[in-house]
Amino acid sequence: MDRQHSEKPHSHSTADRSLARSQNPRISFPISESVRTQASTKVPQASAHRNRQTHPTTIVLCKSWSSQAALEPREHTTVMEEAYNSAICFKMLRDLTDSDPLHLKHITKKIKSMARGAPNPVLETIHEYFVDNPEISVKHKFRLFHVLETVISSSNALDESWEKTFMQLALENMTKSTELEEAYQDAASNVLLAICRHSWQGVARHLETELLKGVFPHRSLLYVMGILSSNDELLKEGDKACWEEQLAKMAIKSVQFLDREAWSKDLLEALTKPDRTHQEQPPEKAFLFIFYGLVLQAEESGTTVRTHLRSLLETSHQWPKQREGMALTVGLAAARHLDHVWAVLEQFGRSTPIKWSLHSFSPKHPEDLRWKWASSTLLLAYGQMADKASAHVLPWVDSTLSRLVFYFHYSTWDETLKQSFLTAALMLVRALGRNAGAQSYEFSQVPELLECLTLLMEKEPQDSLCTSARQQSLQIISSLCKLRPPLDLERKSRLLSISLHSVLSLPLMEVLEKHTCLFLEPPNIQVTLYNQTSEALDQMLQSFIVQNPTADELHFLLSHLYVWLASEKAHERQRAVHLCMSLLKFLSHSLYLDPKEDLKRMGQLVGMLGILCQDPDKATQGSSLETVGHLYQLLMRQRAGGASQVRAPAPKHLSQASEDGAPFWSSGDQKAIRYSPQEMELPKEGTFQPSSSQVFKEVMKQLTMAELADLIWTAVNGLGSSSPFRVQAAADMLLAVIQEHGARLETVANLSRAIHLQLCSVRIPQAKQNALQAITLLARNHTPELVAAFLDFSIPLDSHTSLLWKALGAEQPSSHLALAMLLAWLQERPLPTRPSDSRPQPKEKGHLLSMAAMNVLHELLFAREFEKATREAFPELLLVLLTQMHYVLELTLPEEPQPSQEAPGAAMPRAQSRSLALEALKSLLSSTGHWQDLALLELQGTWELFATIHTYPQGVGLLARALVQNRCGQVKAVTTQLLPRLQRQEERERKAAVVILTEFLYSPALLEVLPKEAALTVLAQSLRDPCAEVRVLSLQGLGNILFHPEKGSLLRSQLPPFLDGFFQSSEPVVVRLMGTVSDVLHHLGTHGPGAQSLAIATNARAFFDDERDRIRAAAMALFGDLVAAMAGRALSGLRTQVHQSMVPLLLHLKDSCPAVVTQAKLTFYRCSVLLRWRLRHTLFCALAWESGLSAHHFLWTCLMSHSQEEFSIHLAQALSYLHSGHHHIKTWAVLFIDYTICYHPRAVSQMVNDTDTKLLLYTFEDLKNDPEPGIREFATRQSSFLGEVAARRQ
Repeated sequence: MDRQHSEKPHSHSTADRSLARSQNPRISFPISESVRTQASTKVPQASAHRNRQTHPTTIVLCKSWSSQAALEPREHTTVMEEAYNSAICFKMLRDLTDSDPLHLKHITKKIKSMARGAPNPVLETIHEYFVDNPEISVKHKFRLFHVLETVISSSNALDESWEKTFMQLALENMTKSTELEEAYQDAASNVLLAICRHSWQGVARHLETELLKGVFPHRSLLYVMGILSSNDELLKEGDKACWEEQLAKMAIKSVQFLDREAWSKDLLEALTKPDRTHQEQPPEKAFLFIFYGLVLQAEESGTTVRTHLRSLLETSHQWPKQREGMALTVGLAAARHLDHVWAVLEQFGRSTPIKWSLHSFSPKHPEDLRWKWASSTLLLAYGQMADKASAHVLPWVDSTLSRLVFYFHYSTWDETLKQSFLTAALMLVRALGRNAGAQSYEFSQVPELLECLTLLMEKEPQDSLCTSARQQSLQIISSLCKLRPPLDLERKSRLLSISLHSVLSLPLMEVLEKHTCLFLEPPNIQVTLYNQTSEALDQMLQSFIVQNPTADELHFLLSHLYVWLASEKAHERQRAVHLCMSLLKFLSHSLYLDPKEDLKRMGQLVGMLGILCQDPDKATQGSSLETVGHLYQLLMRQRAGGASQVRAPAPKHLSQASEDGAPFWSSGDQKAIRYSPQEMELPKEGTFQPSSSQVFKEVMKQLTMAELADLIWTAVNGLGSSSPFRVQAAADMLLAVIQEHGARLETVANLSRAIHLQLCSVRIPQAKQNALQAITLLARNHTPELVAAFLDFSIPLDSHTSLLWKALGAEQPSSHLALAMLLAWLQERPLPTRPSDSRPQPKEKGHLLSMAAMNVLHELLFAREFEKATREAFPELLLVLLTQMHYVLELTLPEEPQPSQEAPGAAMPRAQSRSLALEALKSLLSSTGHWQDLALLELQGTWELFATIHTYPQGVGLLARALVQNRCGQVKAVTTQLLPRLQRQEERERKAAVVILTEFLYSPALLEVLPKEAALTVLAQSLRDPCAEVRVLSLQGLGNILFHPEKGSLLRSQLPPFLDGFFQSSEPVVVRLMGTVSDVLHHLGTHGPGAQSLAIATNARAFFDDERDRIRAAAMALFGDLVAAMAGRALSGLRTQVHQSMVPLLLHLKDSCPAVVTQAKLTFYRCSVLLRWRLRHTLFCALAWESGLSAHHFLWTCLMSHSQEEFSIHLAQALSYLHSGHHHIKTWAVLFIDYTICYHPRAVSQMVNDTDTKLLLYTFEDLKNDPEPGIREFATRQSSFLGEVAARRQ
């Protein structure tokens, strides 16, 4: 239809006139050759087809030429070009009938381009097109209006004639009813709005005239006024103010219409007319709400205002834009009629519809839905009332707040009401912010509203971010915190915790974006919504510190961030550190804090930031380092007292972009974030890269000792983290701080306990090594404190505690001091009260600390770190451990302590304590190179003597005797340590000392440190000791041969009768005589038995194979004592006796009597020492702890390798034992011979006769049935060998 109208015969004249008009010299359109050709070919063709009349065209052209008579002559080509342009414009206006949207868009764009340089020809063409084609279609006109609007809007200026012409055109069409309905009217209205860009006053006068006619204006007029009021681009700032002023005047003049029923009815009908879409409100309706509010504001009569507002509130509240408009009208009316508006809202709030909406709303009829969100309207109305009447609202604030709180708690809650509540609260706090007198008021309802906001934040879904509810809540909180009364700490803490949790614990951006994929218009989560929410959280923290700019407030805020800085989730840490950075940056730049405020307790923050500087996330690393820079700047300024307000060097902010264009500092998430190293300027140190530890060294210089302690505790706590990077970073920081400031620390004991607790969870080797190295550094200045602390958790001594002790002694000075401290603690030996004692038990049992020290010593004796210290402290260690064993025997620990009295290690049985002390003594001898002394004690079974307090002196005596017999080089040092102990108060120390002294009297080394007279004096003084046992031992010492040399000959003269008594029939007598001879040998000391030694050896060996067990054992013991007494002397014939005793002693290692076995081992070892065998330590180990075939083979190897000359004697002795009645000895003899045959077959075949061979064969046949598989195998193999030997002989 559009095309049919456009092709009527009269339309060709317009094209011709356009061609002529384009020759006007004022117009010049740039046009391409192709377009010119197109115009020259198509326009005539169209004219020919329409059988156009040429006469009018000629007239028009003549008019054009005549109008140019006064102008300069123009070139013919220029005139033709302008004609072509006009023709093209006409052609495009006619082509607007096309239904193709892309083509229409192209035409509009082309016409706009033509009009940009010179709009008048285009405007003239459009006007004449309208004039010459009055019957074109509605759609065509609609499109022409759109083009006309575009051309006018894009023009830099508009002639007055064109303003009037097109204003009239727009006014004529904007109220017409057409098939396009409001779209056509809006297109015409937009032309009027385009004119307003050039001259709005004329349009405004016409609008005012139409508005004040007394008839409710057409919607198109309201549409124009609405766009003028809402579009900020139409009018300049000054013009905008003038328009608003004129609009207010219109409202005042329109007050008269409020009493006209028809006008008011039309107004209400227009306000309640359903919108095309419920999400968008037409401009005319939005303006009408504003204008209605302005009219009510201008009304003098409060009654009229109440009547109109009640009528408005009784309309539908179903749609959001409707509710917002109603609230806006109410708010504007309240600017002048606050009392009346409040009364209307209160009355409406008590009405039945509101009561329905407050409870579980279940509409019975469809029309009831209009009341469902009436409370939302009320909330918005209260907010608008506060916003528009902000100058008078202060007395009403508490009442308004109470209404907001009421509807929050008692409304049927949904997203609509929540948003209305937040919007109303925002408007209220913004109104208060504009009112300078708000600070002088104290609002009692502020805490209640904050509680509502806290609940709202708490109930927000934690897995999504789809609305601005969090952002608005935080903004409101920031504003409310500026009001009185201030929040109490508990409520502020809860508010802060919930706010941080609501924002920082949101999922990653990718997850948040997935929740919005079903939205019709999904929000831009990362760029807009989250950034705004994060900024609101920043503002809230900053408002807190602005209201209370103190160090305590800063610490309070940071303390709530610490839990997030230590989060296990990377994006939460990243957000938290960014938040912390923003806060410190604000403080470092704003100078809010009083320069006299000393920033305290910054150590924990420095510690956490130091850990985060090693975060795997690069953004977190960068933010952490920048935060450290701001903190350093803040500390420098505050601790300088703000002198001259000179700022400390600050970190250089990164303004570059990363390779992919993303900023280095994002909104607090790890999505698409990269950064480059940031530099930090520090005084006198130049520039440091982020990885440099010098950054933190400079910051630590600004910390107090208490803050350094907090920093260290933060690092220690980080050791227990489940994140590997935190553990390693914490260990690195701990080591760095202690390296710099360890000497000045005060709470070392508690610190060491904490490191011990965390060490067991550290799985990273380097982190554990750093933590232990920190202990080593602490030990340089705090060894006593560390030793005392470590003892508390050294029963039992686990592997981690052992590592701590070794770290403590890693450096020689520390190891010596630690060992000395342990010895001091070991000597703190209070006896516990008896169970029957009614006196109160001490809280800490001192004897447990003594036990703990023993436990640690036992472990450290083999530690490489304490090796040197242990060797140097051997004398004191020996005496202390011996005394400790006596102390353990004195203890009467309860077997089953009560739970209330039980302490760590309190349940350790006495036998275990004694065993620990005994093992420590063994370890001391072994680790310090005194294995020969250990061998004698082990082979004698000396350790069993320490089992009871009665045999304890014998054990100590044998130990001292072993030191003397082995000519131990520590005798002099032990003697030096011994003498003061004879004067101690503790009986146990004096007893051990006097036993050792009496044995040391047999050592020549004693006289080098204690002359004979001094020794006599010491022993004489001990005769007055209160302990009877000490007095007896002292008396025995006074009878030593050292003081009575003549006793030597006397004792030796008694030996022959004793030896003759060996052959008596009474077993006890013989055993006692042999023991007496052993005692004589001991008492002779360095004097020795002299010529009697051979007789003693011969007589003792005669009883090695005696049938009586006790006599065999006593004979071997005597022989061993003789060998020990002859050490270092000329052996003469005794050497042969020793060689001949080796095989019997070796075979008796399998004796059925344990006592015989023990003495055989000891004597065999003593003989090897006398004969100076090699590998004596291995020999001792084989004798003491091994019993298998490998041990037997080793012992045989030692014997045969050191006794080549006695080979035949040994073999003959072994053969003789084949007749033994003791099965085990006989078996052992067979094995001996077997080894000999295996390794020396030729020598055996030469020495063994037929009788021996038969005996061996018989014995091997018998051993084939032995229960031990190894022996059976030996017997089978050797039977075959001996059979072959016998066959060869035959």
